[in-house]
Amino acid sequence: MNFTPIELGASIIFAVAVLHTFCTAYFEALAKKSPTHAGLWHLLGEVEIVFGFWAAVLIIFISCVDGLSTAKAFMAKRDFTEPLFVFAIMIVAGSKPILFISTEILHLLAKGLQFALRIRCAPALYFLTLAVTPLLGSLITEAAAMTLAAFLLRDLVYQHKCSKPLLFGTLGVLFVNISIGGTLTNFAAPPVLMVASTWEWSSAFMFQNFGIESTIAIFINALGATLLFHRQLIDPNEAAKQAKIPPTVVFMHLLFLFGVVMFAHDPIMFMWVLLFFIGYTAAYPKYQSPLILKEALLVGFFLAGLVVLGSLQGWWLQPILGMMSPTAVFYGSLALTAITDNAALTYLGSLVSGTSLDFKLALVGGAVAGGGLTVIANAPNPAGIAILRKHFPNGAVSALYLLIAAIPPTLIAILAYRLSR
Repeated sequence: MNFTPIELGASIIFAVAVLHTFCTAYFEALAKKSPTHAGLWHLLGEVEIVFGFWAAVLIIFISCVDGLSTAKAFMAKRDFTEPLFVFAIMIVAGSKPILFISTEILHLLAKGLQFALRIRCAPALYFLTLAVTPLLGSLITEAAAMTLAAFLLRDLVYQHKCSKPLLFGTLGVLFVNISIGGTLTNFAAPPVLMVASTWEWSSAFMFQNFGIESTIAIFINALGATLLFHRQLIDPNEAAKQAKIPPTVVFMHLLFLFGVVMFAHDPIMFMWVLLFFIGYTAAYPKYQSPLILKEALLVGFFLAGLVVLGSLQGWWLQPILGMMSPTAVFYGSLALTAITDNAALTYLGSLVSGTSLDFKLALVGGAVAGGGLTVIANAPNPAGIAILRKHFPNGAVSALYLLIAAIPPTLIAILAYRLSR
């Protein structure tokens, strides 16, 4: 493998950043023990800060090794469309009218399930949130689906006193289902988007090769989690129903959501739509809740840091992928996506020339199947963490417990994809 000193340094910094994501709970605990420097420890304990922080270290490193002009040129070549898009879609999808209409639809579907299966409301809503919302991600993008599902699960599950298995088990299923739920189209999942144009994969091709398998895995995962945790789920308080929001306001919010999704690849356009949306919410404050600007900014910062750090990992990732058979690629990409963003992984795989269709399907299948194993495995994961983190012990999500919780639904995804090939 040929590499430059900057590439080697970037990989070392990247490895430290990955290790840091497993230590955020330690820093949060340290903040309580050492109040003098609690602010610094809290900062280092924010998982969304990790990659942005170490990306800054990388830029300083490049400046020291090759000069500030090289560092500036390097940054100028980075594409920050995805972090900006996730920032925008989180704000719009997390708005009160969008959550209102989503909740109303799920409650309507839940009543049908209750009537047909004679079950309680909470398990029905829990199942539908983990099964239907991820599939919706193939239309409104995975980031929007993650934001919706996280808020819905916050109100249904996380705001109550939860056992640790319920906390992490739900999160593991959510992350895996969101990762594979965007594979029914060619534009909703970041790892698919990275290769769809290069390999000329249409939405029809995606549905034909991943749609049925992903849907089956999602429903099995959602059903398994529901059966496992149904006794711990608390039925929503019917007396505390949310206030009605005028259909015109809901329609306008859906229109803004559609606008951001439609211009997902044009940051100037979707940021313009976002600014217009913020102005609209200020004009109608009666039907709004505070926009999640802080959470969206932190997630955008995390993903931007991942873009910077991940862009210099090709020197070791690409040769590894190039020497693998399709079967090895599937399991290799599944393992590698746990320590590097799956979109970056599929992009690097698309640069390998002369690959077969089996190789391509295996690469994408492994990347999306492993998208729930860690916070950094799939771009929407930090959005879920940002919304739900405060409900976890010490306000930090243990990377080890998340990994353990995500293994069972990941195995279901593996079986769904491999048994169909």
